[in-house]
Amino acid sequence: MQEIRFHGRGGQGTVVASILLAKAFFSAGCWVQSFPVFGVERRGAPVEAYLRLAKEKILIRSNVYTPDHVMVQDVKLLELVDVTAGLKPGGWILVNASVQPENLEVFSGFHLAWVDATGIAIQNRLGTRTHPIINTAMIGAFSRMMEMPPLEMISDAIKEDIAVKPEQNVRAAKDAYESVQFQGISNE
Repeated sequence: MQEIRFHGRGGQGTVVASILLAKAFFSAGCWVQSFPVFGVERRGAPVEAYLRLAKEKILIRSNVYTPDHVMVQDVKLLELVDVTAGLKPGGWILVNASVQPENLEVFSGFHLAWVDATGIAIQNRLGTRTHPIINTAMIGAFSRMMEMPPLEMISDAIKEDIAVKPEQNVRAAKDAYESVQFQGISNE
């Protein structure tokens, strides 16, 4: 079983990202669970969502305390939240950032990837310049980072669930898939 924790802010599509990724993994033959945890429910407030996936039925019914991987949809959350709390050694951290995040000692013992999901969302006119919707870009980058689920299944989940600008959302996922960067790993 693998567990993924999503960190974002209200209005960024964090919960939807976990649901879309769950649907793509389900299409790939996995059992899945996806669920959010809300604090203050308002735009901009920190939000967490979780995803479990396994090849067999998932019987556990609790929060995710020791995730295998973490997705951070707002680089500024790195200053407010310990996104590595409970993260298993060697796990991946995917950050929405236009450049490699600073303070790399925070990521010691983990794999780091980053993608300019904000720029990709703005380029694809998803949300507004001040409140871009980055979730589909982030799951596209996740697909490349983990080499699963297949990008086609990500695209299918987006087309099935996203009623507003589905083609732009698919394009954002593909753009992020192609542009995600990895610390210490050649992207070529």
